[in-house]
Amino acid sequence: MRLSFVGHASFLLQTGGLNILIDPVWSDRVSPVRFAGPKRVNPPGVPFEKLPPIDVVLVSHNHYDHLDLPTLRRLHADHAPRVITPLGNDTIIRAAHAGIRAEAHDWGARVELAPGVVLHFEEAYHWSARGIRDRLRALWAAFVLETPSGKIYHVGDTGYHDGKIFPAARDKHGRIKLAILPIGAYEPRWFMAEQHMNPDEAVRAFMALGAERAVAHHWGTFQLTNEAVTRPPEDLKKALITHKIDEKRFSVLRPGEAISL
Repeated sequence: MRLSFVGHASFLLQTGGLNILIDPVWSDRVSPVRFAGPKRVNPPGVPFEKLPPIDVVLVSHNHYDHLDLPTLRRLHADHAPRVITPLGNDTIIRAAHAGIRAEAHDWGARVELAPGVVLHFEEAYHWSARGIRDRLRALWAAFVLETPSGKIYHVGDTGYHDGKIFPAARDKHGRIKLAILPIGAYEPRWFMAEQHMNPDEAVRAFMALGAERAVAHHWGTFQLTNEAVTRPPEDLKKALITHKIDEKRFSVLRPGEAISL
């Protein structure tokens, strides 16, 4: 199992003979328009032209920093991957390009990607919208991937709330090898707590999942909220000390860095 950090919430996962992209964004801005909105502060860690043949794309929900239609069109043209997403997002994707092989599933779904690689859709505490008239018209989800190297828990965005979704995933799926968790876009708390975990909550989620290791995302690429793009790793380090977790168990990768398990 090899996981490469592209940037923000985008990853390249290589396992079970598959090359899987998660929430791929290669655009310069995450916005309804190309001339305004949050802009990259660093390039993608994996150049688009250097990607291996992509078999599967997972899209966790429809916010612009996770569902990037220009990137999906490029991937379709060059790789024609299977695109898997929660309910309703397939309509958005096919409206952008009718040929994209988009399929949508509900929470609780089990989807076979290849022999020995299975994708499960699980609950997350978040919301969806692309504009002012489509709020909550499409679903969002966390993913659990069964792979030959172990199980991976991934959530693109979620609030912490009562924290029950994390032990629920552990109880349902058993031992989690790797948790891929967001640590950014959390200030101010009075507004962001419902939808985004802060680093301390990400550490608590990691502990509740019982995962062996974690990798952080949702930081360092786009300025989305009040905290600086470089602050989440600093707050994560403090949270790990508070909860007495070895820093080596919760990795913060730079774009282009990878871990192998």
